[in-house]
Amino acid sequence: MFKYIMKRLLLGLLILFGVSIIIYFLVRNMPADYIDTQTAAQVSQGKLTREQVENMKALYGIGDNSFTGILKNYFTWLGNLLKGDLGISFVYGRPVADVINQYMWISFGISFTALIFEVIIAIPLGIYAATNQYGVADYTVTVLAMMGISLPSFFLSALLLRVFSLKLGWFPLLGLRDATQMLSGFPAFLDMLHHLVLPMTTLVLLSVGGLMRYTRTNMLEVLNSDYIRTARAKGLSEKTVIYKHAFRNTLIPLVTLLGGTIPSLFGGAMITESVYALEGIGYTAYKAVLQADVPFVMGYNMFIAVLTVLGILISDLLYMVVDPRVKLR
Repeated sequence: MFKYIMKRLLLGLLILFGVSIIIYFLVRNMPADYIDTQTAAQVSQGKLTREQVENMKALYGIGDNSFTGILKNYFTWLGNLLKGDLGISFVYGRPVADVINQYMWISFGISFTALIFEVIIAIPLGIYAATNQYGVADYTVTVLAMMGISLPSFFLSALLLRVFSLKLGWFPLLGLRDATQMLSGFPAFLDMLHHLVLPMTTLVLLSVGGLMRYTRTNMLEVLNSDYIRTARAKGLSEKTVIYKHAFRNTLIPLVTLLGGTIPSLFGGAMITESVYALEGIGYTAYKAVLQADVPFVMGYNMFIAVLTVLGILISDLLYMVVDPRVKLR
């Protein structure tokens, strides 16, 4: 097992190295950066010269856009990255790592709560639909799942805001807190939960359909297996056949799917957070991208890449837990 983990870690490091090259060269070749955006007016008015702007860029390590210059600056950035230094954000004026650490926990709380509701709702419904194939429940689950998969996040968010915030007035429109009140302690916590009902509802509705369909499809495949027919022929109850024999084998592909949710847990839901103006890491990254904050964009994308590789590694290790037949070599 140790040998397997080391092989996966080395492979993960190789993948991250390749991702870092792609991220750095793509971001460095953006049409403009934060310094260009902020100094454009001053340059046009003659208050700054292009030479002064280039000197400012050189100070931040983004001045030389030749291939040799970008390559040299890449290895400087990579060396700092290995030390845990993601650079200083232009927009927020603080280390990128500190900004990510501050805002990612808001996104994690929202996404993790939504994931719990998603699993509680989607997996039982997927099993029920599979065990009642072509019945009313199966068609109902299929229609609901397709609706959830098809709806764009910005459309569903805007629809919920219009109905439940603007028309009915049941929930706040934007933000995490009521700016008109000075709350603390438990009342502040309840106020925050009140603000988060619609965002979490959006995330659950958008995700639950895919997990339902995934569970249903894999359950149908397992239920048609020979060992399921043998279990039924032995006189085992349908509940035992479904949950002890069939569902356990369905967990293998589900582990793969759920392992891929780790980046979304910590990486934030950029569009949903932007619509609801939630100060999570997704909304923070969106504002940084709009202002061409090069250090933050590179640091944030490397953060997502690390989470993705970590999620894949955890999925591989969990295979052995859900299926004893899987041997790690």
